Amino acid sequence: MSGFSLNELTAALMPHLILAPIMLPMLTAAIMLLLGEERQRLKLVINLVSTFIGLIIAIQLLRWSKMTGGSATMGVYLPGNWPAPFGIVLVLDRLSAMMLVLTSFVALCSIIFAASRWHRAGVHYHPLFQLQLMGLAGAFLTADLFNLFVFFEIMLAASYGLLLHGSGRTRVQAGLHYIAVNLAASSLFLIGASMLYGITGTLNMADLAQSIPQVAAADRGLLHAAAAILATAFLIKAAVWPLNFWLVPAYSAAAPPVGALFALMTKVGIYTIVRLWTLMFSSEAGASAHFGSMWLIGGGVLTMAFGAIGMLGSQRFANLAGFAAILSSGTLLAAVGFGQNELTAGLLYYLPSSTLAVSALFMLADLVERWRNDGSSFTSYDQEETAPFLTPELVPQAGTNFDEDEEVLVGRVIPAAAAFLGVAFLMCTLVIAGLPPLSGFIGKFAMLTALMNPLGLGSSAGIQLGAPGWTLVILMIVTGLIALIALTRSGIRVFWASHARTAPQLRLVEALPVALLLFGCIVLTVQADSVMRYTQATANMLHSPDTYVRAVMSARPKPSPTAAEVAPQTNDGTIGGQQ
Repeated sequence: MSGFSLNELTAALMPHLILAPIMLPMLTAAIMLLLGEERQRLKLVINLVSTFIGLIIAIQLLRWSKMTGGSATMGVYLPGNWPAPFGIVLVLDRLSAMMLVLTSFVALCSIIFAASRWHRAGVHYHPLFQLQLMGLAGAFLTADLFNLFVFFEIMLAASYGLLLHGSGRTRVQAGLHYIAVNLAASSLFLIGASMLYGITGTLNMADLAQSIPQVAAADRGLLHAAAAILATAFLIKAAVWPLNFWLVPAYSAAAPPVGALFALMTKVGIYTIVRLWTLMFSSEAGASAHFGSMWLIGGGVLTMAFGAIGMLGSQRFANLAGFAAILSSGTLLAAVGFGQNELTAGLLYYLPSSTLAVSALFMLADLVERWRNDGSSFTSYDQEETAPFLTPELVPQAGTNFDEDEEVLVGRVIPAAAAFLGVAFLMCTLVIAGLPPLSGFIGKFAMLTALMNPLGLGSSAGIQLGAPGWTLVILMIVTGLIALIALTRSGIRVFWASHARTAPQLRLVEALPVALLLFGCIVLTVQADSVMRYTQATANMLHSPDTYVRAVMSARPKPSPTAAEVAPQTNDGTIGGQQ
């Protein structure tokens, strides 16, 4: 060890850390499956510790990706020690590192919220939660379509159990629709991947990027058909209209911490489209350059309109959160289709902001709905733990004089719990609607700036403003206004017109995750310059796929140890006792 400096040792160990976001939740889930269901408290502790460690690892990988990205390289790991395109390849770049940090942070907040009561509403919550994280991490790190399918199925299998957690007719009904739709999407995934393999002879993403420009003209139509079928599977996951009818019923029926985690699921579809489209159909793809761009823009624009109208017609907070997820997904999809690195940088900034706000809104929906429905404190699933809180006060009796109520309200102190819920809801509203001063406004402003200046300094070639660009500009402004109206109307009904309701009583494990998610939006706002520099560098790399292709295809397996390194050395200095 004396011959290695700390920096050299860190550089040697960091590539192996790429495997940790997959292995850690897998091993954690296996350990928890060995524990009985009566060990719920122990499982909760293990889940919290494992998720927190996963967040630390993701942050360290993000820091490493910034260093490696600066030298136009990225982390490539060969688990089977076979070179691409023959073996399994994991790739860590700026985009995958950012998605890992976002996933780990939202997951940590979700499990903290679940600790209040939801993790005890059914069986195997904690193993399923960790398997969900394993599938998400694998989808972000894998570099070939076959293993992407494998990790998608792990992620979806876990999500089926999490969606049904807590049982109930509504969850079962929504869960069956969710399962049927995702099974259809998985079938389309297999069909599209099989067709691509038949045409190009490979499923490695980097190898596909090399092969697509050389596809014969006679096979070009079949290639585009295969890509369209494959994209349909991802667009279902990204909640594009009209394939998103399942999302709001499923997400709103799920347990609140599960709904908060599911806010990431639509972003998996967005991530996959960004990754594959910039690799396979970049400006360097020959006759297939920017294939499907107008379909992405059109689908994104229609999804934005559908999400905004859905928010306007929603009465329940959980439905508002579901349609807000659709609105943000549509905005991201439409922006992807333009193929401009400046616009991609803006959407990559907007992606974590909208995800954090929607996740927080799913949690707030649970707290607010229980407050509205019973007019008392928030009761827990475990009645014994919350017995002191189950003493609701009666609302004012009929016939109470309105003027007397008004006099009582003068100078009344707002309860701390109600004030917290109101401020948290206001912050969610600002981010989702894209109003200053929070990160939602910065992300939308960055995208609008890129749309209005498509030929700005450093911009890459792509679709210019034109009718599609103006449509997106108008819709980003109009849908933001509609979202503001819908959320403000719900806020007035809950926080303004309910002064006679008993003050809520928040537990720390309920308020802390909401505060952490919104604090993440504040950090993105305060550090907007640094984050935008990161997303701009990420967008530049995405729109220059040669960097990714060279890194993957040039990765060499580790050489096997020689006989001199493995054979025992005898006392006389010979190896293996031989002269």
